[in-house]
Amino acid sequence: MPSVARGTKYDVIVVGGGHNGLVNAAYLAKAGKKVLVLERRHVLGGAACTEEVFPGFKFSVCSYVVSLLRPEIIRDLDLPRHGLEILPLDGTFTPMPNGDHLWRVNDHGKTHREIARHSRVDAEAYDEFGKAMQAMCRFVKPILSMIPPDPATLNPKELMKLLFIGRRFQGMSSEDKYNQVQLMTMSAIDFLDQWFETDVLKATMSASGIIGTFLGVRSPGTAYVLLHHYMGEIDGAFRAWGFARGGTGAISNAIADAAREAGAEIRTEAPIAKILVKNDDKNGRAVGVVLGNGDEIYADVISSSVDPRLTFTKMIEPGNLPDEFMQGVNRYKFRGSSGKVNMALDGLPDFKCMPGVGAHLRGAMSISPSVEYMEKAYDEAKYGHWSSHPYIDMVIPTLTDTSLAPPGKHILSCFVQYAPYKLAPGLDWDTEKEKFGDSVVDTIAQYAPNIKNIILHRQVVTPLDLEREWGLTEGNIFQGELSLEQLFFLRPVAGWAQFRSPIKNLYMCGSATHPGGGIMGAPGRLAALEILKDGAA
Repeated sequence: MPSVARGTKYDVIVVGGGHNGLVNAAYLAKAGKKVLVLERRHVLGGAACTEEVFPGFKFSVCSYVVSLLRPEIIRDLDLPRHGLEILPLDGTFTPMPNGDHLWRVNDHGKTHREIARHSRVDAEAYDEFGKAMQAMCRFVKPILSMIPPDPATLNPKELMKLLFIGRRFQGMSSEDKYNQVQLMTMSAIDFLDQWFETDVLKATMSASGIIGTFLGVRSPGTAYVLLHHYMGEIDGAFRAWGFARGGTGAISNAIADAAREAGAEIRTEAPIAKILVKNDDKNGRAVGVVLGNGDEIYADVISSSVDPRLTFTKMIEPGNLPDEFMQGVNRYKFRGSSGKVNMALDGLPDFKCMPGVGAHLRGAMSISPSVEYMEKAYDEAKYGHWSSHPYIDMVIPTLTDTSLAPPGKHILSCFVQYAPYKLAPGLDWDTEKEKFGDSVVDTIAQYAPNIKNIILHRQVVTPLDLEREWGLTEGNIFQGELSLEQLFFLRPVAGWAQFRSPIKNLYMCGSATHPGGGIMGAPGRLAALEILKDGAA
């Protein structure tokens, strides 16, 4: 990393070059600010990165699909011009132990017939469920783009935000109001039980309710997480998911290119040891950073895209923050529960329930055969053990994007739950890592027996790896659980959900702020708008 010229000062220093930090930098630079992004790792993107883990094989090591990236960000930053291309992910294929399967695709007619094969009642309910969820998405979608209100203030502007939400809720039909309340309070399975009877359908759909949480499909609050993932859209189509050509790192690189074009400076291998605070205000004022090599860089504003624990307990010296605020930071829950297993393959998996190569391999493949299976996977995690029969969400992006592997070879990306960050006494991730990987392969082999014979290389990513290498505290992929007590005006700390902090000119712009995690970019954008509104930079 080049040294900093003495006397160099910036309007804004963005801590962390993950996709939210890059979005934050791009918007600020477009507004004419002199911006510097400092990233600890050798590549940009944080968890949204592409790396050549094995020669010729490029993996989306952590995040692996895209859907939640806000359309306004794609438009404002003109990301397609900077190389962003989203390739559709067609459907979800769920193999079953009895040799049957469930295969939902983007073709409505085919999906209707497939579900009717299991239950005619569910096929009809599926249409109604889709309409109801779209109504819920329409209600929540504007909230993703608004600054959270502060309900504890009498400020008229804040009260107007609450009134806006109240009026939107009041404008819904009675049925939609009931559904919305249930989504905010029920478990994913209890909610789905009201609509469907087919076990494998409910199990597979409920999986969206547990991603990034240390909760089971029967835990209250998981119905909202299901909605959070249901809100994905591509080109205006709800519930559409896709791959970024070149892996998820291509998303981060496109945002970085837009930021550079606007004038932002971006540096990798630039770890930050400390945020400098000058105590000439009540709680101090952020004035710069100290790098790992001792260099000091100054700026009017510091915008941190890393999580609250790293920002406020690791980068800020004790005594600079109010006790009440720090209590809130310490209460903020991470509880990482996910792992990844990435494989380089010499061929394609051959499923017993649908042998051979086919379109079913081009979408997501979900090991979620029953509700009981999903809940038992959580039972093991509750007591500090990785799931011996885990929920696995698999994709083979090389069937859509051949640039990621040598000719005739493939990569298999497996998102796995549960892999609890905190293991039972006597267990640690350094010794359990490969056993966990073996469990994932063994589970897949029950449905695709040839998998063990075609694995060329394997990379296992545990929650501890996510913390050590990617700076995700406790390995939580969303920088903190998406539980109800950590959403909207409570994220990350009650009273501090509007991207500011008690330290003047120190802002938060990562997934630990509203509206949360996923490759969304909304926290980075909203924080930039608040920085500009304050005129701090």
